[in-house]
Amino acid sequence: MNKKMPGVPESAQNEASARAFVESIVWPNGPVCPHCGATDVYRMVPKATSKAPGRSGLLRCRPCKRQFTVTVGTIFESSHIPLHKWLMCIHFMTASKKGISAHQLHRMLGITYKAAWFMAHRIRHAMKSGGFNGKLPGKVEVDETYIGGKQENRSNDMRFREIQPKKTPVMALVTRSGKARAFAIKNAGKVVLQSNIIRNVSEGAAVYTDQAGMYKGVGRFVNGGHETVNHSRKQYVRPGNIHTNSVESFFSLLKRGIVGTFHHISNQHLDAYCGEFSFRWSKSKATDRERAVSLIAATVGKRLVYAEMMA
Repeated sequence: MNKKMPGVPESAQNEASARAFVESIVWPNGPVCPHCGATDVYRMVPKATSKAPGRSGLLRCRPCKRQFTVTVGTIFESSHIPLHKWLMCIHFMTASKKGISAHQLHRMLGITYKAAWFMAHRIRHAMKSGGFNGKLPGKVEVDETYIGGKQENRSNDMRFREIQPKKTPVMALVTRSGKARAFAIKNAGKVVLQSNIIRNVSEGAAVYTDQAGMYKGVGRFVNGGHETVNHSRKQYVRPGNIHTNSVESFFSLLKRGIVGTFHHISNQHLDAYCGEFSFRWSKSKATDRERAVSLIAATVGKRLVYAEMMA
């Protein structure tokens, strides 16, 4: 980069510094071969030619004799975009509370829109994969919402038909300790909602929902019990700090991001955006640097190719 960008870490504005920074996170105890797991490796100094500039950060494993860099096996692998621009993109996406659009990334990073769009989706892949491990403990608020177009935004031809705009249900589980997990679901029926609660909530947790019939009987799956609030009667907090305000706040942030930042999200990629907002919510108490570092660490083993994403 010819010009430094304020607010962006120095390591994200220089290629050599960017590579060293990623290596310090991915290999905190020294280089490890991604092919065989050996630590007996050494650095190579490839000679640049008129046709090829040489690969920076190249290492070779003595046991398996294969070459590699720190990007192998991560979302950065086989990318022609400089690593420092990847780090800048990670910084922007982890620091932006309501997300940042691919058009904005393409303008700020000086790359094509298609490249920025694919970069953002690869980063979302690492966000979701890195934050959905294990079951949620403690007090967990659960709710569902619908994402999709509004009736007033449809054309006059479609607006007055009986068919309503198709919306996609999204389920979210938010703990009082600050963890969030959201994903698109095929329907908001009792079987789907309760099976996801069983899959994502630990047995010792307490579950808080509204009084929708789909949640009846959830208490038998958790030792902490099941408490509800009746929103239809304008009941939002019951004695004992019983409410679903945290998960409602999460949905508010998700919808503000969709309306104000992305404007439209296809059903095919909605789950990825839910993972992005879940990651930032779960890391909301961390600094921008800590959030970016945790994401870089989560990129290991999370390679995503274009054909796989569009399948």
